[in-house]
Amino acid sequence: MKKLLQTSALFIVLIFAVPACTTVKKLPATVAGASRARFVGTWAVAKVSYEGLLPGSVQTVFDQGAPEDFNGSTWNLTNSGNGTYVLTNGASQTIFWSYDNSNGQVFQFKKLYKGDAARKVQEGYQLQVASIDDNSMILKSPVSLGDKTAYVVYSFNKVK
Repeated sequence: MKKLLQTSALFIVLIFAVPACTTVKKLPATVAGASRARFVGTWAVAKVSYEGLLPGSVQTVFDQGAPEDFNGSTWNLTNSGNGTYVLTNGASQTIFWSYDNSNGQVFQFKKLYKGDAARKVQEGYQLQVASIDDNSMILKSPVSLGDKTAYVVYSFNKVK
């Protein structure tokens, strides 16, 4: 009986001790990386393309211009969430941006005008983060087509 009790006690100790000694596995990073810090910097739109749409079928994006107007635009995103984008025609827009990974990978921004406080601006834009690394990112702007979703795709290269 004493031998059975000792064996049982040893078995119970092993059940608790072995998991405590195993190495902790890190969860894989999300598509958009571990934090919003990956977005900070200056980015240039290298290419605007379409998924599920014909070129020219979207007339205006971000209430600013045609998608092609964003080719070559420069986006400056600071760590504080403030930012700007400048189109190649010289049009400049102040924005407040954020990154949300609570329900997918979403880059979102609000357009700010003189005197606007970001917390008081209710409307903005959301783009899905398809990929991001130290040198490039791809953001996809959804467009509803009946019961399907198509995308305007923005491919960025990091400038600095």
